[in-house]
Amino acid sequence: MEQRGQRRLTRRTLLGAAGATAVGYGTPALATNRTARRVAVLGGGMAGLAAAHELVERGFDVTVHERKALGGKARSMPVPGTGTGARRPLPGEHGFRFFPGFYHHVPDSMRRIPYQGNSNGVWDNLVDTSATRFSRADGEDTTVPSRVDPVLLSLDTLQQTLVSALKLGTRIPPHELAEFAQRFWVFLTSSDARRFGQWDYVSWWDFVRAEGKSEEYQKLLVKGLTRTVVAAKEEVASCRTIGYMGEAFLMNNMGRGNDGEWDRLLNAPTNEAWIDPWVSLLRERGVRFRIGHTVEGLEVSGGRISAARVRDSSGQASRVEADWFVCAMPVERVVNLWSADVRALDPSLESTRELVVDWMNGIQFYLKRPTPITPGHISYIDAPWALTSISQAQFWDGRDFSRDYGDGTVRDCLSVDISDWDTPGIVYGKPAKRCTREEVVREVWAQLTGHLNDVGEPHLRDADLHSWFLDPAITWTGDRNANDEPLLINSVGSWVKRPKAHTAIPNLFLSGDYVQTNVDLATMEGANESARAAVNALLDESGSSAPRAEMWTLHRPEETEALKQVDEQRYRNGQPNLFDTPPLTP
Repeated sequence: MEQRGQRRLTRRTLLGAAGATAVGYGTPALATNRTARRVAVLGGGMAGLAAAHELVERGFDVTVHERKALGGKARSMPVPGTGTGARRPLPGEHGFRFFPGFYHHVPDSMRRIPYQGNSNGVWDNLVDTSATRFSRADGEDTTVPSRVDPVLLSLDTLQQTLVSALKLGTRIPPHELAEFAQRFWVFLTSSDARRFGQWDYVSWWDFVRAEGKSEEYQKLLVKGLTRTVVAAKEEVASCRTIGYMGEAFLMNNMGRGNDGEWDRLLNAPTNEAWIDPWVSLLRERGVRFRIGHTVEGLEVSGGRISAARVRDSSGQASRVEADWFVCAMPVERVVNLWSADVRALDPSLESTRELVVDWMNGIQFYLKRPTPITPGHISYIDAPWALTSISQAQFWDGRDFSRDYGDGTVRDCLSVDISDWDTPGIVYGKPAKRCTREEVVREVWAQLTGHLNDVGEPHLRDADLHSWFLDPAITWTGDRNANDEPLLINSVGSWVKRPKAHTAIPNLFLSGDYVQTNVDLATMEGANESARAAVNALLDESGSSAPRAEMWTLHRPEETEALKQVDEQRYRNGQPNLFDTPPLTP
């Protein structure tokens, strides 16, 4: 039986469910008590598709306006000119997919997307990894299994888990490893009040006391948990967010509150396995898609949004009128919509301009021979560009690269995420943001081979490299590059600057990973959760009797609940966490 996280149950949710029993789920004529059912969803990425899915099931008339391509950062894309004969083009992508077990909103959507031959829809296209490899540039690689024993959580077991799982004891001084475990325990036992009131205003670097620690401590336990996972700089990232994700991954690895195994991938390129079936379903349900529509502004009348101004790919401007507007654009674009008229209706939207974005983009290397390397993700510990990768062909059931993709000679794809674009590399001594396209390729290949070919038979050989594909969101003007699709970074003090799904404008709702969510990270899961929150707020505002979109919270370890209650009282009294002691010494 699958375990689920804790669902938020409210009186409104229960009443909505009761109403659905009476009128029938998703019946268009009865889904809302009002005639105002036209919804304009502005953005067709994860947040926009999820919002459209929930809305059309509840009888709303939905049109999605997307400037580039449906699926957003999660989409896969054909590499132009690479398919010959009856084969499809080589599959490229913004970056590889990763579906932790603590995801619940995305898997729920997947189960509701039919897929031929799958009893659980698209969800059955998820496949489990079995290990994660931590690769070093000096030959000391470590491969850890996907699951740790679900032991009772305590400071002692936490420290033992760190040592046994990562085998870091010989590199990090014992007292530093013990202090990291102690700091993490402080976070695990901190109340929500302290997490939001204190730790959100402290950087991860300061919280784990990285200053003055060994290079290994800083590289593995401080930078490693920020740059390779969320592309955030440890001096900038909020301790609350990094600690919260650390807790989620710990629970995930222990199998607590999971939807499935702790680390899952798709068994095909993302569009084939997920996005295309999703779009087909929504079209069948009546959702209309307007691709190439760039939203340039919002018009205000009578205290509401009266229309959105859009421009199509030919440059033609038009107005989109609707009863309700769900803005599902990324934060760096949505802030351009906050005109003086919009801000006059909801002044709090101004704070979204202070949110921070950074770069986390991918490159794919197409290889002439199968190169599985590891049955899961690889983290390149010593790579200055904070690289992670996955060998994809081993997970693509029923597909053969040479038969199905490219020119017949490609046998595998090593998909790599570049999470640090600001640190100088090892070949050219320049950060990725200052490299040419070819320099980025050569630099990444050098960092990969430096980790994988240092001991024994080489995993990557120059002769096996067929071609490569760098995320087209990276563009160049002279020797400077730009990024059309950056990633939100949960910086220090950013929680209060992030909006809720329902704005102060009655018919404007926000859906995107910058919106306040329980999962609290720029992920597909956060985008999906925010979409459900926006839809539920729209249902409330419209007076709909349709059932509310189901929502989950992350698992809370029961062992720390009593300690969190004690900490809440200590926080209210101005006292530190019970375990927040002075730094340990050798």
